[in-house]
Amino acid sequence: MRPIAEGLFTQENPPRLIGGRDRETGRIVFPCPENDRFEPVPLKRDGTLWSYTIQRFRPKSPPYAGPEAFKPFPVAYVELPGETIVEARLANVDFDSIEIGMPLEFVPVPLDPDEPNGIVIPGFQPTEKMA
Repeated sequence: MRPIAEGLFTQENPPRLIGGRDRETGRIVFPCPENDRFEPVPLKRDGTLWSYTIQRFRPKSPPYAGPEAFKPFPVAYVELPGETIVEARLANVDFDSIEIGMPLEFVPVPLDPDEPNGIVIPGFQPTEKMA
């Protein structure tokens, strides 16, 4: 597993996202800015779907570095209670099953689904509570 950028995930198993806590206000953001104002903090693994959309066209390159053969995917804003809202890809869910408020858990997902051992990006999938 190779993250798309350094400092996004913890090294523990299972990994967590790394946010940044503002040293003055305590506000948490993601990703952690690289400056002295923020200290890195591991974020919660569980959250709820706050909002989402379906990415139906290949994003502009750069910055998009995904596969040429584009397949639509859901993009979510996930609320990590008491911390922050993060943008991430939704994984392991049918488009018709997505519901605002659904419980989710963090899981790194391949940027290119056809290269499962390639670069991974932040993702969330429905928790077993959905079953």
